[in-house]
Amino acid sequence: MDIKNGIEIFKVGNRRQMNDFVDVAKSIYSGVEQYVPDLANDVRNLFNPKKNPGMQFSVIQPFVAYRNEMPVGRIVGIVNKKANAHWKEKSVRFSMIEFIDDIEVSRALIEAVSQWGQAQGMDTLQGPLGITDFDKEGMLVEDFHLTGSINTIYNLDYYPRHMEALGLEKAVDWVQIRINIPREIPARYQRVAQYCKEQMGLRVIKVTPSMIRREYGRKVFHLLNEAYTPLFGFSKLSDEQIDHFLHQYLPVIDLQLVPVIIDESNEVVGVAVTMGSISQAMRKADGSLWPLGWYHLLKALKWKPEDNAEMLLIAVRPDMQGYGVNALFFDDLIPIYNKYGFRWAETGPQLEDNVRELAQWKPLHPEIVKRRRCYFKKLGS
Repeated sequence: MDIKNGIEIFKVGNRRQMNDFVDVAKSIYSGVEQYVPDLANDVRNLFNPKKNPGMQFSVIQPFVAYRNEMPVGRIVGIVNKKANAHWKEKSVRFSMIEFIDDIEVSRALIEAVSQWGQAQGMDTLQGPLGITDFDKEGMLVEDFHLTGSINTIYNLDYYPRHMEALGLEKAVDWVQIRINIPREIPARYQRVAQYCKEQMGLRVIKVTPSMIRREYGRKVFHLLNEAYTPLFGFSKLSDEQIDHFLHQYLPVIDLQLVPVIIDESNEVVGVAVTMGSISQAMRKADGSLWPLGWYHLLKALKWKPEDNAEMLLIAVRPDMQGYGVNALFFDDLIPIYNKYGFRWAETGPQLEDNVRELAQWKPLHPEIVKRRRCYFKKLGS
């Protein structure tokens, strides 16, 4: 335990502290309509080595902040040894940071992770970042009025002000793209898609659960590893992590919304992982599948989808990038989105300087929304 300015910081070490770690976000976001809560069990499982294979190469420490014995904030420290080796750095990441609007609380949380990281031999603080690039990352710095999603961080508008006041600086920004779903496929996408099919021998397939279990699951994630390796903060997924993701998400994802591009040799050259939004269903579930959370999620996934799609991941094999392969995704998905009744779609976070990735959306008249930021600070400065 560390006590500063009336704030007590505890390393989470028992059931009560873990309950407070999970529940403190509920009190902070009480009445905030834009906030989409995580499932409590998913949060707990992040710290269970049997449930989180990323702990095989990462050291993780959650903290809870108290004032007058009431939880007022939380944070997680992460030392990802694999990522540090890849990027040749000594960084401690902070993640899942939440705090009331009190600079002493946010200061105590940042200092707790900083000191913990220095004890691990780290010299730089970065965050918000998870273990992998597929975890939630980046603190929201704009568009606080827009509803969050299951795969991104939502935070209140005072959060970035606290980071700046505590001396943290911008490392990178991500942005998201929001588009209205057109009734017809734009002509440019049609032309390029046709070229890719006829001249490059590419085609879109829809995999089945058995195909994923046999071979395509690992092929898709190996492609994601290859395509995302140069991106900021990326940590390559192990086969154990891949199997974990497949086991966790395969039962709930609609594979009609996951186009896979293969070449004439049946090798995977591209994949888009998309799904119908379940943001409102998650709000109704309020962090738990019981008693009726499961019903709201099942309704959104299977019976009555919400009116927008989440474009979680799009990847093309590096040697095929720049040839218009992404047009095949739009050529496939736009008719399906219309069939499902989706009116608009939103991407996951994309690095603001990834010009090639952002340019692909131009025929759809994109709107840039939800800028979010990774901060850094040299420890000991």
